[in-house]
Amino acid sequence: MINKGAVVLGVLLGAAAGVLLAPEKGSETRDKFKKEGKDIKDQLSSDLAEVKDDLTKAVASGKEKFKKDMEEFTSKSSYKTEQAITFIEKQLAILKEKNKKLQKTS
Repeated sequence: MINKGAVVLGVLLGAAAGVLLAPEKGSETRDKFKKEGKDIKDQLSSDLAEVKDDLTKAVASGKEKFKKDMEEFTSKSSYKTEQAITFIEKQLAILKEKNKKLQKTS
């Protein structure tokens, strides 16, 4: 079985040898690493900004959907409340008529 530590050490030594044996000057190699590092950083920043933007849009969309659903619920509730009030008013009118019949006129 291969020792993981040996593999990691081998990779590090290979990378170091590649840098040391590179046909370019050390300063050029360092400049290349800096540029590649900056490019990676810029790409990550761009990707994170895009993800943030997508999340912001999703949250805003969720808020708008919730607001719309709440308005629909309120409207439906209002209609149901109106129906209940109308029913109660009719029942009160019936009770008033029954109560009138029970009253004696003087």
